[in-house]
Amino acid sequence: MTAKPHPLFLGIDTGGTYTDAVLWSEEGGPKGKVLAKAKSLTTRHDLAGGISGAVDAVLEKSRSDPASIKLVSMSTTLATNALVEGQGGRVALVMIGFSEADLARDGLKIALGTDPVVFCPGGHDVHGNSAKLDLSGLEAALPELGGSVSGFAVCAYFATRNPAHELAARNLIRDITGLPVTASHELSAKLGGPRRALTTLLNARLISMIDRLVAATEGFLAKRGIAAPLMVVRGDGALVSAAFARQRPIETILSGPAASLVGARHMTGLDDAMVSDIGGTTTDVAVLDGGRPRLDPEGATVGGFRTMVEAVAMRTFGLGGDSEVTLEDGALDPKILLGPRRLVPLALSGLVHGEAVTSELERQLRAPNPGRMDGRFALRTGVPDRLAAGLTGPEAKLYETIGATPLALDRLLSSNAQNATLNRLVARGLVHISGFTPSDAAHVLGKQSNWDAATARLGAELFARRRDGRGQTIAATPEEISQRVLTTLTRWSAEYILETAFAEDGLDGAATVAHALVQRAVDAHPGIARFTVALDRPVIGLGASAPLHYAGLPPLVGNGCIVPEDTDVANALGAVVGQVRVSAEARVSQPKEGLFRLASGQTVRDFTEEEKAIEAAEADVRQIAAERAKDAGTDSAEIDVATEFKVSTIEGQRMFIEAHVVAVASGRPRIAV
Repeated sequence: MTAKPHPLFLGIDTGGTYTDAVLWSEEGGPKGKVLAKAKSLTTRHDLAGGISGAVDAVLEKSRSDPASIKLVSMSTTLATNALVEGQGGRVALVMIGFSEADLARDGLKIALGTDPVVFCPGGHDVHGNSAKLDLSGLEAALPELGGSVSGFAVCAYFATRNPAHELAARNLIRDITGLPVTASHELSAKLGGPRRALTTLLNARLISMIDRLVAATEGFLAKRGIAAPLMVVRGDGALVSAAFARQRPIETILSGPAASLVGARHMTGLDDAMVSDIGGTTTDVAVLDGGRPRLDPEGATVGGFRTMVEAVAMRTFGLGGDSEVTLEDGALDPKILLGPRRLVPLALSGLVHGEAVTSELERQLRAPNPGRMDGRFALRTGVPDRLAAGLTGPEAKLYETIGATPLALDRLLSSNAQNATLNRLVARGLVHISGFTPSDAAHVLGKQSNWDAATARLGAELFARRRDGRGQTIAATPEEISQRVLTTLTRWSAEYILETAFAEDGLDGAATVAHALVQRAVDAHPGIARFTVALDRPVIGLGASAPLHYAGLPPLVGNGCIVPEDTDVANALGAVVGQVRVSAEARVSQPKEGLFRLASGQTVRDFTEEEKAIEAAEADVRQIAAERAKDAGTDSAEIDVATEFKVSTIEGQRMFIEAHVVAVASGRPRIAV
């Protein structure tokens, strides 16, 4: 009898620059097997383009039948990038029981911008008792608003204790306009009205954007004959159905980093680890605890706004393979400094532009003395001309001089003022600077070979000619300076990982790492008093360049460093191996002695006995969690219920204050049969 083939799982990560795809099978044990992986440039104007490029490549590499794919799962930075860049649809905010002064809290007014807001009397108190609701003002405004916004966000005072007024407003809006409505109690059970309103507002803005992503993905899958459920990674690393994500897109912020943590755990089997993901521009560091990403207890912060979304506690640093390499100013023995700005590596510029770059580097090397601008070029980024609107006279003149071919800075700039002007053009995303980076150093040493090593070597020679405070060259050979650059990158990576660890321990990470004793420990500095520092868990290194940059990490952090085989597609792999996980909450309070009020889901009920109220709360959250798990995409959820009591003791007698009941449902996503 022929063995039944294992089902195939397709993971997709839609990043800001690249879309990754990985085809995975459960064949070969718990870790399964990566059958193929591929990358394609993300096409923001039509997301299906980048998705099709990556997915078609893995199908071709694996020679797999698209019909054999039984589950598709996707992580995305689309929502995160949209909030950072201030994008999203125009929505109307409805505030029930709040005053205009509340807009000034938690950045709500800044987030609202010029979008309309409607205030209505109503809301509840902490025990769910109702104030008088008046929606007449909202009803009068809806005909006009319905034609000028893409959706509505509704937030009522203490809606987490009684959502009745939000439900009434939501039903009224849907009946009159037919537009999407997000109610705050659907997104968070936490107190803090203005921040809950902010989260609801951002969610409403993202609905159309995530809807386009899901529609583009579903359309592509249908064309390829892939009839499998589509899942999306949330910011806490859990999977939810595409339909679930369409209604709550705010929960997909930090989806990409969360997926990379899930992928890291899957590839290594480690439950407790520091995870460091190094890219071209940044390094992201987070913590795995008990097999799950450690979450930010205050809620995810994206684009400067603190939300109520549970997401990974991720710290991002401006350190990567393409970081700018500079020297410390004014020191006798200057240190090498990296980042935070990203440069186009000289090796890449040489590969693309050839003689235009190498001839200038050779000219600079023939000069008797090194120049401050040696090895630096400017070129346009290629954005549409309309994005260059509003430039000052000096900015416009300099921008006109710069073209698509790299231009040496010592020919372009004649003053410090022009250098400041150039930096403003770079900050606006109109111009790239090309220069010496760790990626170039890796090419010089033969540790990287995808671009032009000869151009990288010329850049390293120029950098090595620079002078220290004594007037001596800082390095004798290109190889020597390149090794110092790579050593510095590894050293800084260790410091950032330790900084994250200190911060997670409740200490001021940056200040602690900067302390002289910790510096001495990382350096293994000799002395009468010696210091050591060590992590309690190993580091998992992610990113295409992790095998190179993290090889020397273990002695610096006092623990091992594991770089998985498929580290370059950790996000896409994490998207496909995760689990569905949803929760439901209920609260029991005591408005007056002998009365126990249960608020769960969309209902509020009163009981005369504490035990009966708690029993009902636990039954409610179990049922709600089971329903949400099914909606989120699993038919095999396991449900755990935990109850936390707040009580006091008065004259030896126990006094009930409140009970918080939480049910968590988790399970593998359903797959196509």
